[in-house]
Amino acid sequence: MSGKLIVISGPSGVGKSTVLKKVMDLTPNLYFSVSATTRPQRPGETDGVNYFFVSRERFQQMIAEEALLEYAEYVGNFYGTPEAPLNAALEAGKDILLDIEVQGALNVKRRRPDAILIFMLAPSFQDIENRLIGRGDTAPELVQSRLNRARWEYTQAPHYDYLVVNDDVEKAAQEIRSILTAEKCRTSERIHYLTLKEDL
Repeated sequence: MSGKLIVISGPSGVGKSTVLKKVMDLTPNLYFSVSATTRPQRPGETDGVNYFFVSRERFQQMIAEEALLEYAEYVGNFYGTPEAPLNAALEAGKDILLDIEVQGALNVKRRRPDAILIFMLAPSFQDIENRLIGRGDTAPELVQSRLNRARWEYTQAPHYDYLVVNDDVEKAAQEIRSILTAEKCRTSERIHYLTLKEDL
């Protein structure tokens, strides 16, 4: 049985990274798909763990080679998902978690209708602004750009299968795990249990 592809999106400042770390800690058989990006590496991030940090030239080469499941440009930087390792993991029965922005997520859904899309919200839009400013790693002119982007992202949330509100990290993580459990209990996933064998 192939694995599940879970796609998480949400605006910058909504707290995705913290929630997803908790989800990964609580779910031993869930694997995180590492995206490639051209954005600068932030303090505390590790190449190949948080992202594959590549040059714009290398990223454009990956596009030309059709090596990406999806890609999009966000606030001046490219982000994309290498396809070959993702497909190999799913075929091996592993559940894969993707943390990608909205354009990429909707592109994945078009190419893979079986993908499970989850949009993460903040309790209020003001919380996003407070978090972006409080993080201290975003230049003031970029904060407004990301807030404008977040407003647009919220308009795309109805295209997702599920909405998770990050008002509590533990609760949000448990909701994501519950979604994965529910998806594995769908009739289409378990119809084979209904196969009746003739009495010998």
